[in-house]
Amino acid sequence: MNEDSRIYIAGHRGLVGSSIELKLRSRGFSNIIVRTRSRLDLVNQDAVNQFFSEQSIDFVIIAAAMVGGVYANNLRPAEFIRNNLQIQTNIIDAAYRSGVDKLLFLGSSCIYPRLASQPIKEDSLLSGPLEETNKAYAIAKIAGIEMCQAYRKQYGFNAICAMPTNLYGPGDNFHIQDSHVVPALIRKIHEAKVSGDKNVVIWGSGNPRREFLYVDDLSDACLFLFENYDGESPINIGCGEDITIKELAKLICFIVGYSGQLTFDTSKPDGTPRKLLDVSRLEKLGWRANTSFRDGIKNTYEWFLDNLDSYRS
Repeated sequence: MNEDSRIYIAGHRGLVGSSIELKLRSRGFSNIIVRTRSRLDLVNQDAVNQFFSEQSIDFVIIAAAMVGGVYANNLRPAEFIRNNLQIQTNIIDAAYRSGVDKLLFLGSSCIYPRLASQPIKEDSLLSGPLEETNKAYAIAKIAGIEMCQAYRKQYGFNAICAMPTNLYGPGDNFHIQDSHVVPALIRKIHEAKVSGDKNVVIWGSGNPRREFLYVDDLSDACLFLFENYDGESPINIGCGEDITIKELAKLICFIVGYSGQLTFDTSKPDGTPRKLLDVSRLEKLGWRANTSFRDGIKNTYEWFLDNLDSYRS
């Protein structure tokens, strides 16, 4: 890519897409193409095809997706698989047909088997059963990887796939039911502090281990891959470290300044026991995450406080 390249970011208003857009602009890229949902419905194939035929796009980053935590995935699995399949299929096909030079498809670490060996290597894909609580979403993302590989094999289309670990950061979705664990806990613990509640109830046992990556580190990795990776296989993006949900909750309590009790509701599902990505392939290419978890949580909480009246609910 160069500063004059025409770069389309699908999902530029989301956590990942907004971070990528800021990163590109900070590096001097000016021809960044974005569309709100009201202007371009990505599940509408005809609209997507027309958009690509009119725009002469050089590079595409697919950060658009329907996402959510365990509760949302359990409640609306049909929407998760349908909407994500439609979005990624429409964009990948239209990008190839319009002559896009390179496309980056962002998947998710949930594509890997529930009981995959830890840390999870890229070749663990399709080696065992998926986690039931987000299977519909995972299957859609696996289909996106397969589509990129098929278009590369049959048409020579330069589509690469990156699999980020669990993400968090400024601009996240803090909806109590639809959000992922970090923003959900930040909001719950903050509201308990404000209201004076002496106890916060958290789903599950608190024992599962998770890896978390600050979103600005992810956007940096995405641009790094555009410049340094053209392989067929998906490549993991993570920080290489994990913590328990209980440790995460205690850290958030410390940063928020909440001194109440934490209660873990073991009647609720834990999800995958552990999910830590093997990031050795990415590190060998020359990239490592550089935001400490404490700094990342602090930055995220500060953004939350600054946007109490306007964050996505």
